[in-house]
Amino acid sequence: MLVFTDAAFRGHLTPPGHPERVERLDAVERGLAGLAVERRGCPPGEETEVLRCHPAGYLARVKAAVPVEGWAQLDGDTFLSPGSYQAAMRAVGGICAAVDAVVSGEAKTAFVAGRPPGHHAEREVAMGFCLFGTVAIAAKRALDHHGLGRIAVVDFDVHHGNGTQDLLWDEGRCLFVSSHQMPLYPGTGRPEERGAHGQILNAPLRSGSGGRALRELYEGVIFPALAAWEPEMLLISAGFDAHAEDPLAGLAWQAEDYRWLTDRLCDFAGGRVVSSLEGGYDLQALAASVAAHVGVLEERGR
Repeated sequence: MLVFTDAAFRGHLTPPGHPERVERLDAVERGLAGLAVERRGCPPGEETEVLRCHPAGYLARVKAAVPVEGWAQLDGDTFLSPGSYQAAMRAVGGICAAVDAVVSGEAKTAFVAGRPPGHHAEREVAMGFCLFGTVAIAAKRALDHHGLGRIAVVDFDVHHGNGTQDLLWDEGRCLFVSSHQMPLYPGTGRPEERGAHGQILNAPLRSGSGGRALRELYEGVIFPALAAWEPEMLLISAGFDAHAEDPLAGLAWQAEDYRWLTDRLCDFAGGRVVSSLEGGYDLQALAASVAAHVGVLEERGR
């Protein structure tokens, strides 16, 4: 399997005490240690890829807001530093390269260890640490550039992927599935939010629910929906903040739950899976969860 990462991700700096910090990459590296993966850098993303999901005016506003030094604040918790735009564009480039590799058959599975994350970025709104909707952009590349007919996106971050939902709301060729704690930031993700074509499935979980509830939800609701959709490729928004040790939420998943879930998700789309890092803010839990998740992707990608 392939792992895409880049030194540019360390150039996206956040203020002291911010949970989405450079040290997360060190935790990811600890999780990847010892796994038999092929590492690749992330090419710079093309603005035309971003424009598949975001309007030109929004792209221009993000670029103009990048500070020469220090930080610029886009909302209560979303910051820009001098290297943030480059990092965000490398995240776009990395996930597009991962999609290209899997579509071409060069690899069966891929993981993009990038930051900033992307699943909260709406069409014209940066929020929740996110600037561009990287996984939604990847879905559109698979559909529009490569000509695939049916894509599925599964978001198992503890927070609802409101940005991905917004960007794919009218996309009838893509099933978007989000499991998330509710109530919790950003306040979206109700089951009745179904998309313009009924192709969005939101599956909330109660605070404190753990691996048993996870398995019941996926086996009873989400896996049947994926089977019925018959996707040609599966994209994963891999947030690891549902872990019991994570400080930003209240689910009680363990690394073994991510291992089980990843293995089952690889049963779909002929095992053609591209995964992209989203949340996960307890560094020890993040390392263990990445090891479990990518370990399965490596096994299934042989």
